[in-house]
Amino acid sequence: MRRALAFLTPLFGASEPRPETLTWFPLAGAALGLVLGGVWWGADRLWPAAVAAAIVVAADLALTGLLHVDGLADSADGLLPHLDRARRLEVMATPDVGAFGVATVGAVLLLRWAALATTAPSPLLLGGLWCASRTVMAVTARTVSYARPGGLASSFLGGRALATAIVGGALAVALAFAGPGVSGAIAVGAVVVAAAGVVVLARRRIGGFTGDVLGASGMVGETAGLVVAAARW
Repeated sequence: MRRALAFLTPLFGASEPRPETLTWFPLAGAALGLVLGGVWWGADRLWPAAVAAAIVVAADLALTGLLHVDGLADSADGLLPHLDRARRLEVMATPDVGAFGVATVGAVLLLRWAALATTAPSPLLLGGLWCASRTVMAVTARTVSYARPGGLASSFLGGRALATAIVGGALAVALAFAGPGVSGAIAVGAVVVAAAGVVVLARRRIGGFTGDVLGASGMVGETAGLVVAAARW
């Protein structure tokens, strides 16, 4: 669990990931979501909904050390333009952020803020959505080819994906359903579909996933889940 949190957040210091670290990704995601949900619940009682939503978005960026949003920007710059595979990987490895990255990050953050601002605070909902996004990350790392010959995420490749998917999926649905109910469970499904869509795009364009792709899939998945949860059912 400590290694999973160390990989997914700036907490607990540097820790080399291992294959078994992936097993703890769903639980680590649930913990992060519940913490953010607590921030959401508390902020909503002190400020208007729009301000509370902005605080949650900022808290998520801080709690994840901007790691996932950086992956989102790099993935957008590498996967969306018309480039060959080698150039895509090169672009994703550079620290610069281009127009595709800026636009994508801006749109995702705006959607997250708007969805949170129009939804009743629910720590259990965020726990379920964040659990689902980390479950997709773990299953991706265990089932999809790694696109580079080396890299941070390559240290924990392998392991049993089915057990992680079942346990993580069940926990995510249970948490989200215990919050807003059926709409929460549907939102978990949206997380999985959207996050998997990012992975499929990466597999087609660069031959697999990278650490940036994992971060991007999590961000896109969570955002889709929040938007679905905010729908007028």
